[in-house]
Amino acid sequence: MDFDEITRQSKQAVTEILDSARMYKDSIFVIGCSSSEILGDQIGTATNLDSANAVYDGIIPVLNERGILAAAQCCEHLNRALVVERETMLKYHLEQVNAIPQPNHAGGAFATVCYQRFKDPVLVESIQQLADAGIDIGGTMIGMHMHSVVVPMRISLRKIGHAPIICARHRPKYVGGKRAIYDDDLM
Repeated sequence: MDFDEITRQSKQAVTEILDSARMYKDSIFVIGCSSSEILGDQIGTATNLDSANAVYDGIIPVLNERGILAAAQCCEHLNRALVVERETMLKYHLEQVNAIPQPNHAGGAFATVCYQRFKDPVLVESIQQLADAGIDIGGTMIGMHMHSVVVPMRISLRKIGHAPIICARHRPKYVGGKRAIYDDDLM
C-alpha cells in the first residue's frame, strides 16, 4: 500500500469537500475511517495504524489551516464516541467520557491516531448532531453526528485506497412553505 498516495487522496477529498460545503471557522467536520477498508479488507478485520496516520496527515492539517474543528469517530465498540480537542468540547459544551481508543480493541486505528496526535484530546459521547460536514471512509456510518438535514456530496474521488467514501454536508432546513423565498447560497 502506498501511504503517500493515501495522504494525497485524503487531502484532495477534504479540500474538495471544504471548497463546496460552505463551512465557517469553528464548524465541526466529522471523520469516520476504517483503516481495514483502506487496505481492501473488511471493516474491523485488519486495523492498520499506518493507513490511519496517512489519512490523518492528509485531513487534519487542511482542517487546522481553515479553522475547522475535527471530530474523529470511534468504532461501535465505543458506541461511536468521538475524539475531539478539549477546546471543541468546551466550546460546544460536550460531555466527556472516560475511554482511550485502542486500535485492536475498541476505538479503531484512526481514533487512536487522533487521540495520540491531537494537542489536548478528549473523548466525548456525542457532538449532538452539530457536524456541518464530514467524510465516511469505508462505511463507518457518520450520519448520526450530522445536523438533521444532510446533503450528500459528490467529489472527484470515489475511494481512498480501497475504501469507498461518502461525503456529506449540512444545509439549513427549508421553512415557510410555498410563499417562502430561499437563499441559493445556503442550498
